[in-house]
Amino acid sequence: MRDANPAQNNQAVHLKDYAPVPVTVTHVDLTFRLDPQATRVLARLTCERRGPGDMVLDGEALRTIRVALDGAEIAPEIEGDRMILRDAPDAFVLETEVEIAPERNTELSGLYISGGMYCTQCEAEGFRRITWMLDRPDVMATYDVRIESDLPVLLSNGDEVAQGVWRDPWPKPTYLFALVAGDLVAEADTFTTSEGREVALNVWVRPGDEGRTSYAMDALKRSMAWDERVYGRAYDLSVFNIVAVDDFNMGAMENKGLNIFNSRYVLASPETATDADYANIERIVAHEYFHNWTGNRITCRDWFQLCLKEGLTVFRDQQFMQDMRSQAVQRIGDVMTLRARQFREDAGPLAHPVRPESFVEINNFYTATVYEKGAEVIGMLRRIVGAEGYDRAVALYFARHDGEACTVEDWLACFEEACDVDLAQFKLWYSQAGTPHVEVRDSFNDGLYRIDMKQVVPPTPGQPDKAPMAIPLAFGLLDTAGNEIRETEVHVMTQAEEHLTFEMAERPVLSMLRGFSGPVMLDHPMEDVDRLRLLAQDTDPFCRWEAGRRLAKERLIAAIGEDVALDADWLDAVAALATDATADPAFRALALALPSEDDLAGSLHEAGVVPDPDAIYAARRHAQMAMAERLSSAIPALRDACATAGQYDPRAEDAGKRALSATLLRLQTFLDGGAAARAAYDAADNMTDRMAAFACLLEAGDESVAARFESDWRHDRLVMDKWFAAQVSHAAPRDAVDVAKRLTAHSLFDPANPNRVRSVLGALTAANPAGFHAPDGRGYRFYADWLLRLDGMNPQLSARLSTAFETWRRYDADRQALISAQLDRIAATDGLSRDLSEMIGRIRG
Repeated sequence: MRDANPAQNNQAVHLKDYAPVPVTVTHVDLTFRLDPQATRVLARLTCERRGPGDMVLDGEALRTIRVALDGAEIAPEIEGDRMILRDAPDAFVLETEVEIAPERNTELSGLYISGGMYCTQCEAEGFRRITWMLDRPDVMATYDVRIESDLPVLLSNGDEVAQGVWRDPWPKPTYLFALVAGDLVAEADTFTTSEGREVALNVWVRPGDEGRTSYAMDALKRSMAWDERVYGRAYDLSVFNIVAVDDFNMGAMENKGLNIFNSRYVLASPETATDADYANIERIVAHEYFHNWTGNRITCRDWFQLCLKEGLTVFRDQQFMQDMRSQAVQRIGDVMTLRARQFREDAGPLAHPVRPESFVEINNFYTATVYEKGAEVIGMLRRIVGAEGYDRAVALYFARHDGEACTVEDWLACFEEACDVDLAQFKLWYSQAGTPHVEVRDSFNDGLYRIDMKQVVPPTPGQPDKAPMAIPLAFGLLDTAGNEIRETEVHVMTQAEEHLTFEMAERPVLSMLRGFSGPVMLDHPMEDVDRLRLLAQDTDPFCRWEAGRRLAKERLIAAIGEDVALDADWLDAVAALATDATADPAFRALALALPSEDDLAGSLHEAGVVPDPDAIYAARRHAQMAMAERLSSAIPALRDACATAGQYDPRAEDAGKRALSATLLRLQTFLDGGAAARAAYDAADNMTDRMAAFACLLEAGDESVAARFESDWRHDRLVMDKWFAAQVSHAAPRDAVDVAKRLTAHSLFDPANPNRVRSVLGALTAANPAGFHAPDGRGYRFYADWLLRLDGMNPQLSARLSTAFETWRRYDADRQALISAQLDRIAATDGLSRDLSEMIGRIRG
């Protein structure tokens, strides 16, 4: 789809310019002769003409040795990263032989080596770093692959027909190609599909890691069964392989039949993994498996349709997790992630529609907007047409488009036909950026209750004016005793201003946006007494949690920069929830957690107030101390009640108890300086409890615990990622940058490993904003230095990390000047990658 050499040109690609290829590839034969420095790749492409025009193939960092057309060697026209075949016949075979150097591939895109293992990452445009090809998602071909190596395990897509020889009968685009070769061991199992096919399942890891794969295997089997039960989708090959790789830019990759995973999302044992790790493994295994149908069997026509596979598959993994765990807790967690990542994105210079109109580097659009907001769009669609309508439409989508590369329009057309609904306005969710603001005001007069609603979609880069959206607003009404007098109903708001009226004997309490029915910012002023009633009695868990969050946020904002005592009513409500033994412990843990520092900064900015990171940090500490003091007499008994019996179990019930216990332990640390945390650390028999105590001790200033932890766990790379991250996350803001600098000089810090880099740099910006935003700018200088260093090694990683600067215009003039200087320095650097250059350009505005 590129019109120019991408390595030499930062020209944008536009959706409106999409055109199908004039010559396509229907079958690919590949032979790999593996060598760390000089791998030979022999490709035989079966091609056929579809229309007039030249065939333009993509290639990057390739040494071309031979090219032949129908057996006759040719000297093709090569311009930078493009090979142009002019006047190609209607049907022909193109053969190429190239040489690549996997060991020198630090970008982790294409074929590279991680810990002695060959592996690939081809999404979005990594295949062109392997051999010449039409590297775009609408070119779908079958593949035969031969791997020549003396390594014991040789894997690729499809079914193995001989040692190291693989055949994938299902047409796929290049981004789904995968190869793995190495000294690996597997946990093996089987699964029999609803169609009677017995599938061999393997989770491949490095020797020594095989004892930590059982949960990933269990998650895979549950995912396969769930997809059959809920969506009617059965697996379609005789083998499904998962491989854990240490050096990986993403979480995992859904390559057909051979899923490659970041090892942190495969390996788990009670001693080394936390409850959060187990939940992430469960979810990401499900996500990548679900892609077999929503992404692989039906893929994207072009990269502008990325949300079609990712948004839909995120929604499916959300459904799965709600079925596997607490529906309420999972929904709240998903909303917290959306607000923390996507709302922030929508409010800044990186805002873009769920389906972008243009890009310079597609890797920069693997964003929260495409994934999380894309999933919310699917959820809204389901609420509008109903569960049965959704099932009919999705079944039609699978039946109509199996084996095709599709668009958002193809997806929506299935809903319009199956549900007899007009989705023209709903489609704006795919083309308009920004988070809608919904203002709600309610009144009661002479037996008539009225709800007035107004929506505004704020301007975003390139989109100053917005049309009203179709927003499903779920709500219910409670009486003053907390009884539900009107059960949940969904009103689809389509106009800029609307109202609803109800005849009532008394004024009700409005529970609005139940289940977070739409990704909007709700402005609904309420008296404290009503919010406290919702916190105590609302039947909708999300609105109950949201009432507590809003109460806490109002008090924190009032306390920022002021010496304000927190009111007894709120503290009493917090105590009542903490001690409510009938409530899910995981829900209680979420409800006791205060809004994050970044959340508070964003709210202040929305209100026209310049946020002070240090004052926000101090206000949260003040509130935590007040909560601790209010709960002081209850905490020991509450923690005792969270004790779990028997062996460690990562599932929801026990995980919720540990989450509540950890929350309470942190409050207790405010009171005892870490005495309870030291006892908890010594007694911990699992990594969840150990990390909770470790974090408390770091915050309490225990100078010995970090050395003790390192001595015990330096042999385990994934546990050490937690060690690095915790020290930065829980450092006092004045020390955070110095701690990060010290850790990047540690012997175990490896800048070539994305997990290790994120454990320090990501922790500084995401978990210690007051430290990152040090008034003298040392955090900004340190971070910019690392972005430039990483850009020469791994441009994707550097570009993704650069989003830490996206909120820079929130802050005071001095901080803005300091950040602007670093952004200018990065932008002026010679040889900057296209990935980082585009991101810095957008952030600067």
